[in-house]
Amino acid sequence: MTIRAPLLALLCAAPLVLPVVARAGQSMDALKASAVEWLQQNRTLPGARLVAEAGTLDSRLALADCPSRPVFSVPGGRALGARTTVAAQCPGSWTVRIPVRIQMFTQVLVTTRPLARGDGVGANDVHAEERDVASLAYGYVAALDQIDGRSLARPLRAGTVLTPGMLAGRQAVRIGDTVSMVANVEGVVVHAQGVAMGAGDTGTRLRVRNSASGKVLDAVVSGEGVVSVLP
Repeated sequence: MTIRAPLLALLCAAPLVLPVVARAGQSMDALKASAVEWLQQNRTLPGARLVAEAGTLDSRLALADCPSRPVFSVPGGRALGARTTVAAQCPGSWTVRIPVRIQMFTQVLVTTRPLARGDGVGANDVHAEERDVASLAYGYVAALDQIDGRSLARPLRAGTVLTPGMLAGRQAVRIGDTVSMVANVEGVVVHAQGVAMGAGDTGTRLRVRNSASGKVLDAVVSGEGVVSVLP
């Protein structure tokens, strides 16, 4: 069969049309949303409110569509900070790190009044406030039972978030304790029993009430359950 010249010219001029196979890529927006969802479900403290926002990924990044759900983790298992990285991994294919800005709100203890070094911390000294603990680099104290009788290592102003580093050793004397009062009166050592009106570790100045006379005296904690009455 002979192809006529006009028909041959038409066939040569026509573009070659082949079927197009579309290759779906991994949605970056979906990946970031999944990372945030994973954080909220797996890394939020009990009772806390987590607010997370994934940052921008490199616009040149092109990932193949993951046939299974990506696996998320925080590299090294580190605690969440204000800026966190979440690793997203498609098994056997790719791994990408997603920057995330974090806010985690929970109740912490905040001082209600100025406190001195050596003071104990009681229910009247602090109150609970909701704070962003992801931004508290030195930690925080959430409840009084976490202090367990310890005194302050340094003075604090009112409105200070209580952190573990602000605490010193255990209190040698607590409010309401029965204490042994030791007084030196003109070279004579006198012992009496009293009730502590303050709390603190060794060296802390506080007031005590003489159990016999009811007189209130200034004293310094000199040991476990022992105070030295000041002249």
